[in-house]
Amino acid sequence: MGKGSAKIENTIRTLRFHAGEMTQAALAEKVGVTRQTIVAMEQGRYSPSLEVAFRVARAFDVPLEQVFHYRGETE
Repeated sequence: MGKGSAKIENTIRTLRFHAGEMTQAALAEKVGVTRQTIVAMEQGRYSPSLEVAFRVARAFDVPLEQVFHYRGETE
């Protein structure tokens, strides 16, 4: 479920840049995951659980939809 070809795209890298060039390690600490998890999400190799997705959005103080976008079968 969480690994493999993700259909969930994200803007984490862009949001980190706009948040004063926040490091992956700093975001990982805020979210409560490892830096490697942040790397995998940014690269589209890992789709986070719903709870982690909300924590990422909360770390940037933006709506979930601004961070994650589901690329379904029809897109």
